[in-house]
Amino acid sequence: MSVFDTADAAQLLEGMRLARAALTRGELVVVPTDTVYGVAADAFSAAAVQRLLDAKGRDRTAPPPVLVPGLPTLDALAESVPEPVRALVDEFWPGGLTVILRARSTLDWDLGETRGTVALRMPSERVALELLAETGPLAVSSANKTGQPAATTAQEAEAQLGDAIAVYLDAGESAVGYDPEHARSGSTIVDATALDHPDGKLRIVRHGVIPDEEIIRVVGAERCA
Repeated sequence: MSVFDTADAAQLLEGMRLARAALTRGELVVVPTDTVYGVAADAFSAAAVQRLLDAKGRDRTAPPPVLVPGLPTLDALAESVPEPVRALVDEFWPGGLTVILRARSTLDWDLGETRGTVALRMPSERVALELLAETGPLAVSSANKTGQPAATTAQEAEAQLGDAIAVYLDAGESAVGYDPEHARSGSTIVDATALDHPDGKLRIVRHGVIPDEEIIRVVGAERCA
């Protein structure tokens, strides 16, 4: 287990190198995001994803979201992207919005019992984006044991996950740009799978750092359940 202070240029360079290597080997890395710290695994390695679930104490019925480096990856991983979703990501990406969509059936991955869906987010944190640009999509869930508070520092993540993590990238306190009341709640998650149907509506499934009223403002009340 190694911890790197990403505010130090030399540690950032070494930490990113070792993080990439660890992910390639199917190991886990704790990364900062703009909401809470996350534990990351290679999204296309079923063994790595299972290691992530085991580290958190979760089963396959709680598959991890996938962080992406940009909008082109959204189109590559989702079967379709309805217009209301494009409006949302234009407004809130990079940032604290996770969107559940139908996953492309051709994808060779196993995130758990997803029922053909995938939860996607583009974070706004610099270190996370740099890592994603080099690795591609990563399965990332909050860096805490299930049932415990989400970590907003690398030290909190290490206290909960310890040696289950190969590399910790420490970028200081996370979620500083959001309302402190919602800082540990993570990203706001919306389920957009019903929008495939003409009368389908968007559903907010987790109330997070982006207020519900902001989602409704962009999509329109008539498109929200």
